[in-house]
Amino acid sequence: MGLLPQAVGPGLLRRRTAVIPAVLRDVRGVVLDTDGVITDSARVHAAAWKEAFDTFLAQYPTERPEQGRPFDVREDYLRHVDGKSRLDGAASFLASRGLRLPAETVAAVAADKERLFVERLRGKGIDAYPGTVRLLRVLRDEGFPLAAASASRHARELLLHADVLQLFDVLVDGGEAARLGLAGKPDPALFVEAARRLGVPVFDAAVVEDALAGVDAGRRGGFRMVIGVDRSATAGMRSALLRRGADVVVDDLEELLGDGGGRS
Repeated sequence: MGLLPQAVGPGLLRRRTAVIPAVLRDVRGVVLDTDGVITDSARVHAAAWKEAFDTFLAQYPTERPEQGRPFDVREDYLRHVDGKSRLDGAASFLASRGLRLPAETVAAVAADKERLFVERLRGKGIDAYPGTVRLLRVLRDEGFPLAAASASRHARELLLHADVLQLFDVLVDGGEAARLGLAGKPDPALFVEAARRLGVPVFDAAVVEDALAGVDAGRRGGFRMVIGVDRSATAGMRSALLRRGADVVVDDLEELLGDGGGRS
């Protein structure tokens, strides 16, 4: 997908100020995470992780009872797997239980999660968040270059099924990340590559993320603006996103179209 040729002209930048959210008036391009930001897929990932981890823990002999307690779709998901590649997520969660496992065992758990996620994806499909779609259309109309970035190899399929792929100029997904050897979040490589393909320097671009690792990546990457999305709507998660480096946090991106702000 190509860039919008008129996206960064000085005349366009002057036009933008009257209609776009205040937090985005000083940026020239926006990079958005996919799961939990654009599409309602984080809950499906979490459910697939839970089934894969709980099945493994029920079969694996642990030394202490707490090591085998079920995977928590809120706390464990946000802390250990959200925003990360499957292998990194599986390794992080299992290590958090004190389980030192061979790489092939970790890979088997990650593969089981992949199978379960694909079954759910193909069975019911996943929708885009209406508030995100509204913001994307406003930004698109105003000529913003837009990129979707995701550690998931299913990002294109997700965006296509949700009928929003056409809103983006660039997509960098897990397949591209693997091909290019990009490190996973919290390393900023995925977002930096997306901004590069947009033709926008990171110091003139914004990142939108719901994962702690992703917000951390946006801050480490030197992006001008990092917007956190807290789908859990909890004080604890909002505070954590701000501590990791979010400039503002919203429950839904449509909030940015109200007064142009967000909660810092």
